[in-house]
Formats: sequence, structure tokens, C-alpha cells
Amino acid sequence: MANPPSDAKARRAVAPVICYPTDTLPQPDMALYRAARDGMVKLEEVIVPPRDAACFRVAAGQFFRIRSIEGPQVGDLNLWNANDLSERFYSGKTRALHGTHLTTGDRMWSGFPQMRPMATITEDTLGWYGIDAFGGSMHDVIGTRCDPYTNALLGGGQYHHCCHSNLTRALAARAGLDLSLAEAHVHDVLNVFMCTGFTRDTGQYFMKASPVRPGDYLEFFAEIDLLGALSACPGGDCSAEHSSDTAACHPLLVEVFAPAKGTLDGWLPPQRNSYDRSHGAGQQ
Repeated sequence: MANPPSDAKARRAVAPVICYPTDTLPQPDMALYRAARDGMVKLEEVIVPPRDAACFRVAAGQFFRIRSIEGPQVGDLNLWNANDLSERFYSGKTRALHGTHLTTGDRMWSGFPQMRPMATITEDTLGWYGIDAFGGSMHDVIGTRCDPYTNALLGGGQYHHCCHSNLTRALAARAGLDLSLAEAHVHDVLNVFMCTGFTRDTGQYFMKASPVRPGDYLEFFAEIDLLGALSACPGGDCSAEHSSDTAACHPLLVEVFAPAKGTLDGWLPPQRNSYDRSHGAGQQ
């Protein structure tokens, strides 16, 4: 290793700069959302079986909740524009704008070229957790999802009930796609109820037992028409293993709600990003 320079301490002491200051970021109208959710009516619910995934639809202006119902369980969430699967959740840009973990008032953004809010978190019963002494927090946009390719790389063998495969099967069945076509649409996730962070000594991604208990939920407002897919992770509460046939796993519940009548009169879904997509071509 290279020897540290004489001013190494001073270099490390340089203050950080936030990459994406959010002073000009359009803010959600939380007062409007609170009025709309006060008196909202449940339309349907979907049970996500343990070690499997299920799809659900939410119209723009509706709410959906992901709820723990039987025991501590984390879930991996994908979101698409229900009318155009090419517009999907962009975890990396969401992380850059809001941080490594999401909570009430944060938004899930779509990728380029649309880059607009897809969903806004309106309620988080685990918001009390904050950041613990290990640097762990809830609902991360760090991890990519457990998958059979990394499993084969690190341990060998064929494991089919990891979140990537679960989401692939669920989308293929819901959208009527071949598995290979569905897999191309599966993307990095919001890790719902998962408690994660980075170790301070090695910078490695870690997980720990989720504090989620039956009755806890994460609630969203759908900014556009959404198709969602949620996998009940085979790691259960992720206290020991990421993909496992032995971890205790539980179902998750997705509930879809209509807003209180009249509360969203005049509200419109967000427009696509205003960038002209010329990329400087033809400019001197």
C-alpha cells in the first residue's frame, strides 16, 4: 500500500459536499395526501406468499400499503408504469436524492428519460427506528435484491426462490410474458422493512434482524398508474441469511385504497422530465 502523505489527516478532515442539494426539488403536497387518506376506502388486497412474489395494480391518485401480518418479514418491491413497462423505479437516483433509506415524504423516482415521481411514501410505522448505533436503518435503496446468479457465483447450485426469480415469475404471469422477457424488466428494489447499512471498517453492505412486527406498514401514494411486484424474501427477517430454505418466512399483505371522495379534485399526475434529450448534439 502507498504511504500516506504528510497531510493525510487534513485531507481526511475536508468537509463533505452534498452531491444533489434538494432545495429546488419539487416537494410532495403532504397536506393534500393526508386529507386524501383520511377516510380512504379499501378496494382490494393481495397476499404475497412466503418465498414468492405477487403483482398488484394501483391507479394514479390511489394509495397502497405493504403490511406485515404474521411475523417479521422483509419484502423486495419493484414498480413500473402500468401502461409502459420501460418506465420503472430507479433506485440509484432515488438514493442520490433522498439517501440510502426512505421514509415518510420521500419519493420513488423513475429512470431516464421520464425521471418523475412514481410513488410518495405517506406513512411509515417504522419511522421511529431512525439510524442505529451500527449505522443501520429501514427501507433501503442500497441492496439490489437476492438473485440466483450471485448465489451460483458465491455458493454454487441452483436456487429459484430468491427475490429476483420471484419477481420474474410474478411479472411473467401477470403481463403474459416469457420468463426471459419478464426478467429484463426486473430491476433494483426498495427493500421494504429491511434493516441495513454499511460497516464502518470494511464498508460492506450488512443486514440485521428487522424490527417489523405484525401491524406495521409502509404506505404510498401512487403518482402515476402503477404495476407493482412484491417478493416476500426467502431471508425472512434477514437476521441470518439472505436466501434460505430454513429461515422463518411469513406472508406480506398489499392493500389498495381509493382516496376520500373529492379530496383530489384538480390533482394531476406529474409530467415527464422536461429535459429536451438533445444531449448537446450539433452545438459548438
